Amino acid sequence: MAKTMSGQNPVKPSEGALSAESIAASARAASKGRGIPPVQEWNPPFSGDLDMKIARDGTWFYLGTPIGRPELVRLFSTILRKDGDKYFLVTPVEKAGIVVEEVPFIAVNFEVEGSGPDQSLVFQTNVGDTTRAGADAPIRVERDEATGEPSPYVLVRANLEARIDRKSFYRLVELGQHQEHDGEDWFGVYSDGIFFPIIPSEELPD
Repeated sequence: MAKTMSGQNPVKPSEGALSAESIAASARAASKGRGIPPVQEWNPPFSGDLDMKIARDGTWFYLGTPIGRPELVRLFSTILRKDGDKYFLVTPVEKAGIVVEEVPFIAVNFEVEGSGPDQSLVFQTNVGDTTRAGADAPIRVERDEATGEPSPYVLVRANLEARIDRKSFYRLVELGQHQEHDGEDWFGVYSDGIFFPIIPSEELPD
C-alpha cells in the first residue's frame, strides 16, 4: 500500500473525495514542473475544506500529522492562494480551504546585494521561494501593543507573506539606518531604493 505524506499507511479516500492526494495529483498535472503556476487565473468551484494547517513555525500538517515530504510541501506551497482573509489550495478543478495560523511562509535567510540606500535584500523562504524586497515586495513590521515585540514580514507573491525569522531580523537591524519617513525620524532598512521603517527613532533604546 502506498504511504501518505507523513510516511504512514493511508486510509484510502472514496473515489472523487476531496483529499490532499487528489489536489497534489491535480497540481502536478497542471504545473508540469514549470515553477509557480498561475493560480490567480484559475477559478474552480469551492470544493470544501481540507484538514490541513500551516503552523506559525511554518510546519505543514495534514490530518493532524506533519507532512514529512519536502517536495509535497513545496508542491502545495505553489498552489496556495489567499482570497480575502482565507487561504486555499487552488488547481484548475479544485479549490480547498486550509488553515494558516499566522502567515504561510518563513523567511529563513537573506542575501545583501550592494550597500546603503542602493542595496537589495533577497530573502529565501522555508519552502524554496526567493523574493527581492522592494516596491512590489514590501517589508512590514508589526509590534505587539502589550510587549512592543516586533513581528517582521516580507511579501513573497500575490498577497502571501513570510514572517522574517529572528536571526534574519537581527541581521536586518545591523543594516538599519535612520531616515525621515512620513515627516518623522524612523530606523529602518533600504531595499531596491525603498526605505522600510522598523521603529520610530525616538523609541530606540540608547
